[in-house]
Amino acid sequence: MTTTKIPKARGRPRAFDVDAAVETAMKLFHARGYDAVGVAELGDALGITPPSFYAAFGSKAGLLARALKRYQDSEANIFERAHREGGSVAEVVDRMLTSAARLYPEHDGVAGCLVLNGTSNSADPDACGLTAAAKQASYAAIRDFIATGYPDKADDLAAFVTIAMTGMSAAARDGADEKTLAAFAAQASRAFRRELMGS
Repeated sequence: MTTTKIPKARGRPRAFDVDAAVETAMKLFHARGYDAVGVAELGDALGITPPSFYAAFGSKAGLLARALKRYQDSEANIFERAHREGGSVAEVVDRMLTSAARLYPEHDGVAGCLVLNGTSNSADPDACGLTAAAKQASYAAIRDFIATGYPDKADDLAAFVTIAMTGMSAAARDGADEKTLAAFAAQASRAFRRELMGS
């Protein structure tokens, strides 16, 4: 576990658990969106003053970068989970969509995907740049996987999957339940298989 020393306002040192702070921030950004969570609120939630916050993370966007990495390294990375279980391109994509339908609906006040929707309509270009890079990396991973079996169709099919996942995440944040998302996932999976076969 990573820890560092951050001084209090009066100069008295205290132990600050960076990993726990990143986890807390990740949950706040995920539940409410990046712009809705202010630095003062983050400081209160993390138990540190604004000067200590900036000393630890540099900026709010710096904390988001840490939160996104933590999120992508977790079980929330649906593609990596589906890919690890193996199977054909169609089977992995079906597993992705099915998992999204199960995971994206609200659980304990959190819905959707932090990467896909965490900075929707954000006015912070640094934050938007971070999620854009994460989305591009995810798209590239899906495309490269599809290309192992269907190189000529990889770009279009990766775009299809990415757009489907983005829509499911947004729908979940708007209140769509698991039954609704599962029905969509099944339809999207069938459409994906048809495109693979060229019909």
